[in-house]
Amino acid sequence: MSPLSAARAALRAYAAGAAVVGAQLLRRCLRGFAEPVFLPQPERVAIVTGGTDGIGYSTARYLAKLGMRVVIAGNNEGKAEEVVRKIKEETLNDKVEFLYCDLASMRSIRQFVQKFKMKKIPLHVLVNNAGVMMVPQRSTEDGFEEHFGVNYLGHFLLTNLLLDTLQESGTPGRGARVVTVSSATHYVGELNLDDLQSSISYSAHGAYAQSKLALVFFTYHLQALLTAKGSPVTANVADPGVVNTDLYKHIFWGTRLIMKLLGWWIYKTPDEGAWTSVVAAVAPALEGRGGRYLYNEKETQSLAVTYDQDLQRQLWARSCQLTGIPDVTQEAFWG
Repeated sequence: MSPLSAARAALRAYAAGAAVVGAQLLRRCLRGFAEPVFLPQPERVAIVTGGTDGIGYSTARYLAKLGMRVVIAGNNEGKAEEVVRKIKEETLNDKVEFLYCDLASMRSIRQFVQKFKMKKIPLHVLVNNAGVMMVPQRSTEDGFEEHFGVNYLGHFLLTNLLLDTLQESGTPGRGARVVTVSSATHYVGELNLDDLQSSISYSAHGAYAQSKLALVFFTYHLQALLTAKGSPVTANVADPGVVNTDLYKHIFWGTRLIMKLLGWWIYKTPDEGAWTSVVAAVAPALEGRGGRYLYNEKETQSLAVTYDQDLQRQLWARSCQLTGIPDVTQEAFWG
């Protein structure tokens, strides 16, 4: 990517963010944000990646408040004990725990899945929430560009390794759910199948947007595979909006200044940002309904190209190669 192309990617990303912030501010002024209310879910089990901070923390806390057994998957061990204690205390739910999982490492992801399966418990909700945003160019343990490796490929592998457990846990009348957190930035992303690693020329904005776009492609193709198998598992995308979290430390300094001064007013709180993920995870209206893009707790349309089934298949096949898992598009291994 040339310097000019990188600048255009940055401008598109900030323009997308500004549009979302404007819409959020208008909504806050006109009618505000109303917390969704759901019935208790005491028999359900959820995994939330990145659950020690920001939207992930709020999502984990809300699901715990509903009585779910919540497993927080993350790499912040130093913070984990305090987070688990706090959620237990606030929700009066003792079924909250932390398991180490570094999405920048396929080895760590496989170890996490192995430890989770050793618990011999079901899995009804997987929230693919963790991510990095506009970080400097660097690689994961396996040599992948960090946005692509953590935001997308790590969740691709994690989901596929847990699909059998999700499948066994869901029933036709009460299915299991995969909720994957994307971003409005996907609308300005470009999927480059010839350079998924952003190796030709790096743009943090372009790499981030591509990773969030890839998550939408992934979700739609996953749902197509699940539907073809008659699986009691659904997959949907949740767009939290622009949320006041620590993810923004690598963005333009002027935007950070605005966030510091006005973020409490114009950005969503982490709780407000988590509500769309919670709706995707538990809302009765979404029972048996997958392949949706949800924003502000409601279904909307994603970028037009994300509905291209050929591109969905191509990205899926490439992702299977990179993670070393069977391509279920050609090999039916779900019973």
